[in-house]
Amino acid sequence: MAVETSSSEETAAAGAELAGRLQPGDVVLVSGDLGSGKTTFVRGACRALGVDGPVTSPTFTIGTLLAGRVEVAHLDLYRLGSLAGEDAALLEDYLTPERIGFVEWPAVGEPAIARVVARVRIEHVTEERRRIEITR
Repeated sequence: MAVETSSSEETAAAGAELAGRLQPGDVVLVSGDLGSGKTTFVRGACRALGVDGPVTSPTFTIGTLLAGRVEVAHLDLYRLGSLAGEDAALLEDYLTPERIGFVEWPAVGEPAIARVVARVRIEHVTEERRRIEITR
Protein backbone atom coordinates (compact mmCIF):
# COMPACT_ATOMS: atom_id res chain seq x y z
CA MET A 1 0.00 0.00 0.00
CA ALA A 2 1.29 3.46 -0.83
CA VAL A 3 -0.10 6.91 -0.14
CA GLU A 4 1.15 10.44 -0.73
CA THR A 5 0.71 13.11 1.92
CA SER A 6 1.14 16.86 1.75
CA SER A 7 1.03 17.81 5.44
CA SER A 8 2.17 16.52 8.80
CA GLU A 9 -1.48 15.93 9.68
CA GLU A 10 -1.89 13.60 6.69
CA THR A 11 1.34 11.78 7.57
CA ALA A 12 0.12 11.33 11.16
CA ALA A 13 -3.26 10.10 9.85
CA ALA A 14 -1.45 7.41 7.83
CA GLY A 15 0.22 6.27 11.05
CA ALA A 16 -3.12 6.26 12.86
CA GLU A 17 -4.68 4.14 10.13
CA LEU A 18 -1.97 1.51 10.48
CA ALA A 19 -2.21 1.58 14.29
CA GLY A 20 -5.83 0.49 14.09
CA ARG A 21 -4.64 -2.92 12.84
CA LEU A 22 -1.88 -3.51 15.40
CA GLN A 23 -1.91 -5.86 18.38
CA PRO A 24 0.39 -6.16 21.40
CA GLY A 25 3.64 -7.83 20.34
CA ASP A 26 3.56 -6.30 16.85
CA VAL A 27 6.60 -4.36 15.62
CA VAL A 28 6.62 -1.77 12.83
CA LEU A 29 9.88 -0.76 11.15
CA VAL A 30 9.91 2.86 9.95
CA SER A 31 12.63 4.04 7.57
CA GLY A 32 13.31 7.13 5.51
CA ASP A 33 15.72 10.02 5.15
CA LEU A 34 16.28 12.64 7.84
CA GLY A 35 13.26 14.91 8.01
CA SER A 36 11.02 12.62 5.98
CA GLY A 37 8.33 12.35 8.67
CA LYS A 38 9.14 9.11 10.49
CA THR A 39 8.44 10.51 13.95
CA THR A 40 5.31 12.29 12.70
CA PHE A 41 4.04 8.95 11.36
CA VAL A 42 4.80 7.24 14.69
CA ARG A 43 3.16 10.12 16.61
CA GLY A 44 -0.05 9.62 14.63
CA ALA A 45 0.02 5.90 15.39
CA CYS A 46 0.63 6.58 19.08
CA ARG A 47 -2.29 9.01 19.28
CA ALA A 48 -4.54 6.34 17.77
CA LEU A 49 -3.26 3.92 20.43
CA GLY A 50 -4.26 6.33 23.21
CA VAL A 51 -0.91 7.99 23.94
CA ASP A 52 -1.61 11.52 25.21
CA GLY A 53 1.90 12.70 26.13
CA PRO A 54 4.68 13.97 23.90
CA VAL A 55 5.94 11.67 21.15
CA THR A 56 9.39 12.84 20.09
CA SER A 57 12.29 11.15 18.39
CA PRO A 58 14.27 9.08 20.91
CA THR A 59 17.50 9.54 18.92
CA PHE A 60 19.64 10.40 21.95
CA THR A 61 17.98 7.97 24.37
CA ILE A 62 17.55 5.11 21.84
CA GLY A 63 14.08 4.26 23.17
CA THR A 64 11.07 5.46 25.12
CA LEU A 65 8.03 3.74 26.55
CA LEU A 66 4.71 5.50 26.10
CA ALA A 67 1.51 4.79 28.03
CA GLY A 68 -1.71 4.37 26.05
CA ARG A 69 -4.44 1.75 25.79
CA VAL A 70 -1.49 -0.54 25.18
CA GLU A 71 2.08 0.39 26.06
CA VAL A 72 4.10 1.56 23.05
CA ALA A 73 7.86 1.21 22.62
CA HIS A 74 9.40 3.83 20.31
CA LEU A 75 13.01 3.20 19.32
CA ASP A 76 15.44 5.11 17.12
CA LEU A 77 18.55 3.15 16.12
CA TYR A 78 20.15 6.02 14.15
CA ARG A 79 23.07 6.42 16.55
CA LEU A 80 23.95 2.73 16.72
CA GLY A 81 26.74 1.65 14.39
CA SER A 82 26.09 -2.02 15.00
CA LEU A 83 23.90 -4.12 17.22
CA ALA A 84 26.00 -6.38 19.39
CA GLY A 85 26.19 -7.23 23.07
CA GLU A 86 24.53 -4.64 25.24
CA ASP A 87 22.87 -2.88 22.30
CA ALA A 88 21.17 -6.10 21.19
CA ALA A 89 19.71 -6.53 24.68
CA LEU A 90 18.04 -3.11 24.29
CA LEU A 91 15.72 -4.55 21.69
CA GLU A 92 14.60 -7.32 24.01
CA ASP A 93 14.01 -4.81 26.81
CA TYR A 94 11.73 -2.65 24.65
CA LEU A 95 10.13 -4.98 22.11
CA THR A 96 8.09 -7.30 24.31
CA PRO A 97 4.92 -9.32 23.60
CA GLU A 98 2.91 -6.88 25.76
CA ARG A 99 3.85 -3.77 23.76
CA ILE A 100 3.44 -2.43 20.26
CA GLY A 101 6.84 -1.37 18.95
CA PHE A 102 7.92 1.24 16.40
CA VAL A 103 11.57 1.24 15.31
CA GLU A 104 12.97 4.18 13.36
CA TRP A 105 16.23 3.64 11.42
CA PRO A 106 15.79 -0.14 11.82
CA ALA A 107 18.46 -1.42 9.38
CA VAL A 108 21.14 -2.04 12.02
CA GLY A 109 18.75 -4.06 14.19
CA GLU A 110 16.41 -5.67 11.68
CA PRO A 111 18.03 -9.12 11.72
CA ALA A 112 17.45 -9.29 15.49
CA ILE A 113 13.90 -7.90 15.52
CA ALA A 114 11.11 -10.46 15.82
CA ARG A 115 7.38 -10.08 15.18
CA VAL A 116 7.71 -7.48 12.40
CA VAL A 117 4.21 -7.00 10.99
CA ALA A 118 4.84 -3.95 8.79
CA ARG A 119 7.65 -2.05 7.13
CA VAL A 120 7.06 1.63 6.45
CA ARG A 121 9.22 3.59 4.01
CA ILE A 122 8.74 7.38 3.85
CA GLU A 123 10.31 9.35 1.02
CA HIS A 124 10.33 12.99 -0.07
CA VAL A 125 8.44 13.44 -3.34
CA THR A 126 8.80 17.23 -3.21
CA GLU A 127 9.59 19.60 -0.36
CA GLU A 128 5.95 19.44 0.77
CA ARG A 129 4.92 15.93 -0.32
CA ARG A 130 5.82 12.53 1.11
CA ARG A 131 5.28 9.05 -0.28
CA ILE A 132 4.52 6.48 2.41
CA GLU A 133 4.80 2.85 1.41
CA ILE A 134 3.56 0.25 3.88
CA THR A 135 4.42 -3.40 3.36
CA ARG A 136 2.74 -5.95 5.63
